Amino acid sequence: MLSLLGSATIAVMSIQENLDRVKARVKKAASSFGRNLEEIKLIAVTKTIPFNLIEQAIQAGVTDIGENKVQEALPKIEALKQKYPKVIWHMLGHLQRNKVRQALSAFDIIQSLDSFRLAEEIQKKAEAKIIPVLIEVNTSGEESKFGVALPEAARLVEEVSGLGNLCIQGLMTIGQLGPDPEAARLCFKRLKKLFDELKQLNLPNVDLKYLSMGMSSDFEIAIEEGSNMVRVGQAFFGKRS
Repeated sequence: MLSLLGSATIAVMSIQENLDRVKARVKKAASSFGRNLEEIKLIAVTKTIPFNLIEQAIQAGVTDIGENKVQEALPKIEALKQKYPKVIWHMLGHLQRNKVRQALSAFDIIQSLDSFRLAEEIQKKAEAKIIPVLIEVNTSGEESKFGVALPEAARLVEEVSGLGNLCIQGLMTIGQLGPDPEAARLCFKRLKKLFDELKQLNLPNVDLKYLSMGMSSDFEIAIEEGSNMVRVGQAFFGKRS
Protein backbone atom coordinates (compact mmCIF):
# COMPACT_ATOMS: atom_id res chain seq x y z
CA MET A 1 0.00 0.00 0.00
CA LEU A 2 2.73 2.47 0.93
CA SER A 3 4.50 1.98 -2.38
CA LEU A 4 1.27 2.88 -4.17
CA LEU A 5 0.77 6.01 -2.12
CA GLY A 6 4.23 7.45 -2.46
CA SER A 7 6.65 8.39 0.29
CA ALA A 8 7.80 11.42 2.17
CA THR A 9 10.58 12.27 4.55
CA ILE A 10 8.82 13.45 7.66
CA ALA A 11 10.70 15.42 10.32
CA VAL A 12 8.33 15.05 13.25
CA MET A 13 8.62 13.72 16.79
CA SER A 14 4.94 12.99 17.04
CA ILE A 15 1.86 13.70 14.93
CA GLN A 16 -0.05 14.28 18.15
CA GLU A 17 2.52 16.79 19.40
CA ASN A 18 2.48 18.65 16.10
CA LEU A 19 -1.31 18.74 16.04
CA ASP A 20 -1.31 20.12 19.58
CA ARG A 21 1.20 22.82 18.56
CA VAL A 22 -0.85 23.84 15.54
CA LYS A 23 -4.05 23.96 17.61
CA ALA A 24 -2.24 26.12 20.18
CA ARG A 25 -1.18 28.53 17.43
CA VAL A 26 -4.74 28.70 16.10
CA LYS A 27 -6.10 29.26 19.61
CA LYS A 28 -3.59 32.04 20.30
CA ALA A 29 -4.38 33.77 16.98
CA ALA A 30 -8.12 33.50 17.57
CA SER A 31 -7.78 34.91 21.08
CA SER A 32 -5.48 37.73 19.96
CA PHE A 33 -7.81 38.90 17.20
CA GLY A 34 -11.16 38.40 18.92
CA ARG A 35 -12.16 35.39 16.83
CA ASN A 36 -14.28 32.46 17.96
CA LEU A 37 -11.99 29.43 18.05
CA GLU A 38 -14.89 27.04 17.47
CA GLU A 39 -15.59 28.66 14.09
CA ILE A 40 -12.11 28.00 12.68
CA LYS A 41 -11.77 24.71 10.80
CA LEU A 42 -8.34 23.10 10.57
CA ILE A 43 -7.52 21.06 7.46
CA ALA A 44 -4.49 18.73 7.39
CA VAL A 45 -2.95 18.82 3.93
CA THR A 46 -1.60 15.35 3.13
CA LYS A 47 -0.08 15.83 -0.30
CA THR A 48 2.79 13.24 -0.63
CA ILE A 49 2.13 12.01 2.92
CA PRO A 50 1.98 8.21 3.19
CA PHE A 51 -1.03 6.26 4.38
CA ASN A 52 0.27 5.34 7.85
CA LEU A 53 0.93 8.96 8.86
CA ILE A 54 -2.48 10.10 7.62
CA GLU A 55 -4.08 7.44 9.79
CA GLN A 56 -1.98 8.61 12.74
CA ALA A 57 -3.23 12.15 12.14
CA ILE A 58 -6.85 10.97 12.11
CA GLN A 59 -6.32 9.01 15.31
CA ALA A 60 -4.75 12.13 16.85
CA GLY A 61 -7.93 14.10 16.19
CA VAL A 62 -7.75 15.44 12.63
CA THR A 63 -11.27 15.63 11.19
CA ASP A 64 -10.63 17.33 7.81
CA ILE A 65 -8.05 16.27 5.23
CA GLY A 66 -7.03 18.07 2.05
CA GLU A 67 -5.41 16.56 -1.03
CA ASN A 68 -4.08 18.25 -4.16
CA LYS A 69 -4.19 15.53 -6.82
CA VAL A 70 -7.08 13.20 -7.57
CA GLN A 71 -4.94 10.23 -8.60
CA GLU A 72 -2.74 10.44 -5.49
CA ALA A 73 -5.74 10.88 -3.21
CA LEU A 74 -7.95 8.06 -4.51
CA PRO A 75 -6.11 5.08 -2.92
CA LYS A 76 -5.77 6.96 0.36
CA ILE A 77 -9.46 7.80 0.48
CA GLU A 78 -10.44 4.29 -0.57
CA ALA A 79 -8.33 2.84 2.25
CA LEU A 80 -9.49 5.24 4.97
CA LYS A 81 -13.00 6.46 4.21
CA GLN A 82 -14.86 3.34 5.30
CA LYS A 83 -12.80 3.03 8.48
CA TYR A 84 -13.14 6.73 9.33
CA PRO A 85 -16.47 7.80 7.78
CA LYS A 86 -16.68 11.09 9.69
CA VAL A 87 -13.49 12.51 8.16
CA ILE A 88 -14.20 15.21 5.56
CA TRP A 89 -12.04 15.08 2.42
CA HIS A 90 -11.29 18.37 0.62
CA MET A 91 -10.08 18.67 -2.97
CA LEU A 92 -7.59 21.55 -2.82
CA GLY A 93 -5.57 21.34 -6.02
CA HIS A 94 -6.41 22.28 -9.58
CA LEU A 95 -9.16 19.99 -10.83
CA GLN A 96 -9.08 18.94 -14.48
CA ARG A 97 -12.43 18.38 -16.14
CA ASN A 98 -11.55 14.81 -17.09
CA LYS A 99 -11.02 13.99 -13.41
CA VAL A 100 -14.36 15.36 -12.19
CA ARG A 101 -16.21 12.04 -11.98
CA GLN A 102 -13.41 10.48 -9.92
CA ALA A 103 -13.18 13.54 -7.68
CA LEU A 104 -16.90 13.55 -6.97
CA SER A 105 -16.82 9.88 -6.02
CA ALA A 106 -14.11 10.49 -3.43
CA PHE A 107 -14.15 14.05 -2.08
CA ASP A 108 -16.78 15.67 0.11
CA ILE A 109 -16.06 19.25 -0.95
CA ILE A 110 -14.26 20.85 -3.92
CA GLN A 111 -12.27 23.94 -2.88
CA SER A 112 -10.73 24.68 -6.26
CA LEU A 113 -13.57 25.63 -8.59
CA ASP A 114 -12.11 28.33 -10.81
CA SER A 115 -14.06 28.36 -14.09
CA PHE A 116 -17.58 28.05 -15.41
CA ARG A 117 -16.53 25.22 -17.72
CA LEU A 118 -15.39 23.22 -14.72
CA ALA A 119 -18.63 24.08 -12.92
CA GLU A 120 -20.65 22.82 -15.88
CA GLU A 121 -18.72 19.55 -15.84
CA ILE A 122 -19.39 19.12 -12.13
CA GLN A 123 -23.07 19.84 -12.79
CA LYS A 124 -23.16 17.11 -15.46
CA LYS A 125 -21.43 14.52 -13.27
CA ALA A 126 -23.26 15.36 -10.03
CA GLU A 127 -26.08 12.91 -10.76
CA ALA A 128 -28.71 14.91 -8.87
CA LYS A 129 -26.49 15.32 -5.80
CA ILE A 130 -25.69 18.73 -4.33
CA ILE A 131 -21.94 19.30 -4.52
CA PRO A 132 -20.40 21.73 -2.00
CA VAL A 133 -17.80 23.93 -3.68
CA LEU A 134 -15.55 26.88 -2.92
CA ILE A 135 -14.51 29.35 -5.59
CA GLU A 136 -10.72 29.59 -5.84
CA VAL A 137 -9.64 33.20 -6.41
CA ASN A 138 -6.19 34.32 -7.52
CA THR A 139 -5.86 37.32 -5.21
CA SER A 140 -2.15 37.89 -5.87
CA GLY A 141 -2.40 38.12 -9.65
CA GLU A 142 0.54 35.74 -10.04
CA GLU A 143 0.44 33.87 -13.35
CA SER A 144 1.85 30.73 -11.71
CA LYS A 145 -1.26 30.32 -9.56
CA PHE A 146 -4.60 28.81 -10.42
CA GLY A 147 -7.87 30.50 -9.52
CA VAL A 148 -10.25 32.91 -11.17
CA ALA A 149 -8.84 36.42 -11.47
CA LEU A 150 -10.09 38.69 -8.72
CA PRO A 151 -11.96 41.12 -11.06
CA GLU A 152 -13.83 38.17 -12.60
CA ALA A 153 -14.67 36.31 -9.41
CA ALA A 154 -18.03 37.92 -8.66
CA ARG A 155 -19.27 37.20 -12.18
CA LEU A 156 -18.19 33.56 -11.87
CA VAL A 157 -20.10 33.22 -8.59
CA GLU A 158 -23.21 34.66 -10.24
CA GLU A 159 -22.86 32.26 -13.20
CA VAL A 160 -22.31 29.20 -11.02
CA SER A 161 -25.25 30.15 -8.80
CA GLY A 162 -27.51 29.22 -11.71
CA LEU A 163 -26.36 25.59 -11.63
CA GLY A 164 -28.72 23.74 -9.33
CA ASN A 165 -26.40 20.87 -8.36
CA LEU A 166 -23.67 23.09 -6.96
CA CYS A 167 -23.77 24.95 -3.65
CA ILE A 168 -21.14 27.65 -3.28
CA GLN A 169 -20.12 27.53 0.36
CA GLY A 170 -17.21 29.95 0.31
CA LEU A 171 -14.05 31.29 -1.26
CA MET A 172 -10.47 30.03 -1.24
CA THR A 173 -7.14 31.66 -1.98
CA ILE A 174 -3.40 31.21 -1.53
CA GLY A 175 -1.65 34.21 -0.08
CA GLN A 176 1.39 35.56 -1.87
CA LEU A 177 4.44 33.73 -0.58
CA GLY A 178 7.69 35.47 0.23
CA PRO A 179 9.59 37.31 2.94
CA ASP A 180 7.04 40.10 3.27
CA PRO A 181 4.01 38.95 5.31
CA GLU A 182 2.09 42.05 4.28
CA ALA A 183 1.89 40.70 0.72
CA ALA A 184 -0.06 37.70 2.00
CA ARG A 185 -2.16 39.95 4.22
CA LEU A 186 -3.21 42.03 1.22
CA CYS A 187 -4.40 38.86 -0.55
CA PHE A 188 -6.47 37.89 2.47
CA LYS A 189 -7.97 41.36 2.77
CA ARG A 190 -9.01 41.23 -0.87
CA LEU A 191 -10.75 37.89 -0.44
CA LYS A 192 -12.55 39.00 2.72
CA LYS A 193 -13.81 42.13 0.94
CA LEU A 194 -15.12 40.02 -1.95
CA PHE A 195 -16.71 37.58 0.51
CA ASP A 196 -18.57 40.38 2.29
CA GLU A 197 -19.75 41.88 -1.00
CA LEU A 198 -21.04 38.56 -2.31
CA LYS A 199 -22.96 37.86 0.89
CA GLN A 200 -25.06 40.95 0.22
CA LEU A 201 -26.29 39.64 -3.16
CA ASN A 202 -28.46 36.80 -1.79
CA LEU A 203 -27.84 34.64 -4.82
CA PRO A 204 -29.51 31.22 -5.22
CA ASN A 205 -27.38 28.17 -4.39
CA VAL A 206 -24.90 30.42 -2.59
CA ASP A 207 -24.44 29.86 1.15
CA LEU A 208 -21.18 31.57 1.99
CA LYS A 209 -19.79 30.04 5.18
CA TYR A 210 -16.10 29.50 4.56
CA LEU A 211 -13.12 31.73 3.92
CA SER A 212 -10.39 29.20 3.18
CA MET A 213 -7.11 31.05 3.44
CA GLY A 214 -3.88 30.59 5.31
CA MET A 215 -1.26 27.82 5.33
CA SER A 216 1.52 26.80 7.72
CA SER A 217 3.54 29.97 7.19
CA ASP A 218 0.76 32.54 7.29
CA PHE A 219 -2.41 31.19 8.89
CA GLU A 220 -2.19 33.52 11.89
CA ILE A 221 -2.35 36.49 9.52
CA ALA A 222 -5.21 34.83 7.65
CA ILE A 223 -7.15 34.31 10.89
CA GLU A 224 -6.63 37.97 11.76
CA GLU A 225 -8.10 38.90 8.37
CA GLY A 226 -11.16 36.68 8.71
CA SER A 227 -10.22 33.13 7.69
CA ASN A 228 -12.26 30.35 9.25
CA MET A 229 -10.64 27.49 7.33
CA VAL A 230 -6.86 27.06 7.39
CA ARG A 231 -4.92 24.47 5.40
CA VAL A 232 -1.86 23.15 7.21
CA GLY A 233 0.63 20.59 5.92
CA GLN A 234 4.24 21.36 6.82
CA ALA A 235 3.44 22.30 10.42
CA PHE A 236 1.89 18.85 10.86
CA PHE A 237 4.20 16.64 8.88
CA GLY A 238 7.45 18.56 8.39
CA LYS A 239 9.15 19.49 5.15
CA ARG A 240 8.72 17.15 2.21
CA SER A 241 11.81 16.03 0.37
